[in-house]
Amino acid sequence: MSTIAITAAKPLVTTGLLAAAAAAGATALIAAAGEFAGISLAVGGAPIPAPGFAMLTAIFSAVGLVLAVVLRRTVRHPRAAFVRTTVVLTALSLVPDLLVDAAVVTKVLLMVTHLVAAAIVIPAIARRLP
Repeated sequence: MSTIAITAAKPLVTTGLLAAAAAAGATALIAAAGEFAGISLAVGGAPIPAPGFAMLTAIFSAVGLVLAVVLRRTVRHPRAAFVRTTVVLTALSLVPDLLVDAAVVTKVLLMVTHLVAAAIVIPAIARRLP
């Protein structure tokens, strides 16, 4: 990778990492607030700790950031490709939430965390793509 490509990608990566951190914090806060409000975080009988939401959000946000970097280098319209792809992936991420063995309110909480993370990460990264 050339120095020019690294320099051009730096704002994208920086923004993506900041958005991932914000989304991770937001999903953990939502999970903790839900638990505080009496919503079980148990899926299949096993509770998901609130920090687990942050960890998974950070991991999948990083995957999205890698996707953005690859699209930036390989497609003609990376912003459009990134938004289309991540919106579809976000929609697909809701399917397991519907199918898990959990209370309806827990399923809704899980879906809300996915949507909040996407609402933070997708626009932040997309703004940095040409």
